[in-house]
Amino acid sequence: MQLVIVESPAKARTIEKYLGPDYKVLASYGHVRDLPPKDGSVKPEEDFAMEWEVYRDKQARLKDIAEAAKAAERLVLATDPDREGEAISWHVQELLKKRGALPAKVDRVTFNAITRQAVTEAMAHPRPLDQPLIDAYLARRALDYLFGFTLSPVLWRKLPGAKSAGRVQSVALRLIVEREREIEAFRPQEYWSVIARLQHDGIAFEARLVMCDGQKLDRLSLGDEASAMAAKAAVEAARFTVEAVETRPVRRNPAPPFTTSTLQQEAARKLGFSAQHTMRLAQALYEAGAITYMRTDGVQMDAGAINALRGAIAERFEPAYLPEKPRHYSTKAKNAQEAHEAIRPTDFARQRAGTGDEAKLYDLIFKRAMASQMASAQLERTTITLADPTGRHQLRATGQVVLFPGFLAVYQEGLDEAEDEEGALLPVLRKGDQPARLGVEASQHFTQPPPRFSEASLVKRLEELGIGRPSTYAAIIQTLRERAYVRMEKNRFVPEESGRLLTAFLERFFPTYVAYDFTAGMEEELDIVSDGREDYKALLKRFWQDFKPRADGVMDKLPSEVTEALDAYLSDYLFPPRADGGDPRACPLCAAEGRSGGRLALRGGRFGAFVACANYPACKYTRRFAQGDSAGAGEGAGEDGVLGVHPETGETIYRKSGRFGPYVQLGEGKEAKRASIPKDLEDFDLDWAVKLLGLPRIIGLHPDTGKQIEANIGRYGPYLRHDGKYGRLGSTREVFEIGMNRAVAILAEAGARTGAGGGRASPAPIADLGPHPQSGAAIRVMPGRYGPYVTDGTTNATLPREMKPEEVTLETALALIEARAAKAPAKATSKRAGKARGATAKASGTKAGGKKAAAGKTRRSKAPAPG
Repeated sequence: MQLVIVESPAKARTIEKYLGPDYKVLASYGHVRDLPPKDGSVKPEEDFAMEWEVYRDKQARLKDIAEAAKAAERLVLATDPDREGEAISWHVQELLKKRGALPAKVDRVTFNAITRQAVTEAMAHPRPLDQPLIDAYLARRALDYLFGFTLSPVLWRKLPGAKSAGRVQSVALRLIVEREREIEAFRPQEYWSVIARLQHDGIAFEARLVMCDGQKLDRLSLGDEASAMAAKAAVEAARFTVEAVETRPVRRNPAPPFTTSTLQQEAARKLGFSAQHTMRLAQALYEAGAITYMRTDGVQMDAGAINALRGAIAERFEPAYLPEKPRHYSTKAKNAQEAHEAIRPTDFARQRAGTGDEAKLYDLIFKRAMASQMASAQLERTTITLADPTGRHQLRATGQVVLFPGFLAVYQEGLDEAEDEEGALLPVLRKGDQPARLGVEASQHFTQPPPRFSEASLVKRLEELGIGRPSTYAAIIQTLRERAYVRMEKNRFVPEESGRLLTAFLERFFPTYVAYDFTAGMEEELDIVSDGREDYKALLKRFWQDFKPRADGVMDKLPSEVTEALDAYLSDYLFPPRADGGDPRACPLCAAEGRSGGRLALRGGRFGAFVACANYPACKYTRRFAQGDSAGAGEGAGEDGVLGVHPETGETIYRKSGRFGPYVQLGEGKEAKRASIPKDLEDFDLDWAVKLLGLPRIIGLHPDTGKQIEANIGRYGPYLRHDGKYGRLGSTREVFEIGMNRAVAILAEAGARTGAGGGRASPAPIADLGPHPQSGAAIRVMPGRYGPYVTDGTTNATLPREMKPEEVTLETALALIEARAAKAPAKATSKRAGKARGATAKASGTKAGGKKAAAGKTRRSKAPAPG
């Protein structure tokens, strides 16, 4: 018997089916051990020796693997084809060796897709473990540990309210903070545009004034209303004639197939998916054999895949859509490895894969890959210049037409920001034509600050700078959000005060380690290690020789010295110039009460940093760590601030953060009304706060019973209630938008699920995941008394606490149900039931108490500040 080790149970089932009865395939459920989160796990004084610890919930799994290994004649390590996959294989081998269970023959195989052909071909061409790749993993893991466990105690003792800092997350946070500083420093500039509306041959079009009184105009030339109105009058008084018509052919080429980062960017733009959700869906598609490996920075495709794709294009389109020769791409990303193929379908005859969001993501991958090998689009861009008889005033109109769509027939790449229109439909005009003037408009505009980062644009910027790797982007973003260093507003990153303070601290005391060039350079060094050109311990030694003395030096400073340094460093932000020209540090309370010496400065407290008066305790003025008076005066630094005033009651509405997340509060005191802020409200503002505090909403009286139908938000999300029965709603917005007809229909569906014996209706499922691949039974996520669970109608499996119901995929649900059925029979004792819960946690790819859940392989790290 030959034993094969992979990461996930879904992958194990598929591969075992391909290999046949002579092979036993077991899943490790991701990483099996890690550096324990305590001092001394990495020992610089002992040549950077590392102390590893097996995850508690992996003990039983490793026992099963060890027992199978003792009976096997050959061990095949078939984890993913990247640095993390190599590391998992290495950990499994080391643990089996330690337990005396390692077979005499050990091989490593990798495949870029889980198909019968790819798996069988890989099994025929094994190789040893790649030690340089393992060394690169060890170096990265040690760097992240040393950075986090050295810096975090410094933060806890010197920076009020700080949590921890990660090597790469801190640099990503700096990008977000610096962009916010640019926005705050931006001063809008007024400008005007003059547009003439013209018509020719029944077709209306617009032309912009580009020359006025002999002077060429750029965007900011008309800087006030007076000059704009004078220019408008000149256009209205003149008769314009076509002076020139310039037609220029334009060729547009397709984008290459997806890499990890471009997939995350495009899924965010077109589907609204977070990076983490995108990777979870891609993992499920990969394990189902639908796409190639989804962690890659390569843009090329296998020659066989290109031939298959060209055949698919020839079948679907006319010959003109297929270029004579295949297209070949190379990446422009900094530090790209290009070790793997781009992300593509494994079968170009398969246009749909998965259900729900999986199907949407697969469709995106399929179309992008197909378009990448199609003919270029042929466009024609036209520029028309019109002039008055003096030649001192000119108008310009631009437009374009698609002569041949080429790849645009399948796919067009999304954009991060809105761009100017490339041109509208223009009439056929010739030199000397005089279009009729329909009107002239002068419009006021203001220059706009740079936009905040979206997930797509942040990932793009990280890739451009060479910071992080494809497998790390989702984790970087998730960590920033989990530590509350940033928040999302209208799908854009806004730094929280804690994030701004942490960034300022690192810029002031550890500038090297949040420098973009340094972090990108470290990635390059790790790549050199993975190529076998440098010893990883030499890299660690160089890092530690500089970092440790710097951390010790900051640790020796008094907290007051750190606060004073940050006060000076953040002075422009904390105390911006006042509109009246007064001293921005002058205490308003002392000034109002006639006290002298009232100067404001940054202070540190138990709950974080805040601004206070030097006259304390005589003056108790404080305000949050925020710019100017934008936050208002308050009691300290623990509150998020004032949202506004309730339009009906006149009471103040506060936004706060509590143990279970952000919430709003109406008024003050223990009896104040509160409402949690749902996660699906990206545009949360005062209006939403008023709506939430007004719940429950009475929709009206049920037409059959005459009793009220109520819409509200509960523990498991938005719902309807009527006469003791409940119906589930799809989103927070639906609570406020649903009408009577739809409400009655939802309640009727819920009533139809009532058991034959009557009584309360069964709760509506949180999600329908699809049919069971063998039995055909519906797999659902359901709300339960003790938390959400998955069920196939026979076996119920509770979700781990850290797994959100909306994150569950069909593969994850099947693994949970399978583990529950295998480990928790009906008459199990409480002890055996406890073991079943452990199996359930393993099936979800998580560790107890952790914060990550994935359908298949889980990247495990217990240290609080991974890079």
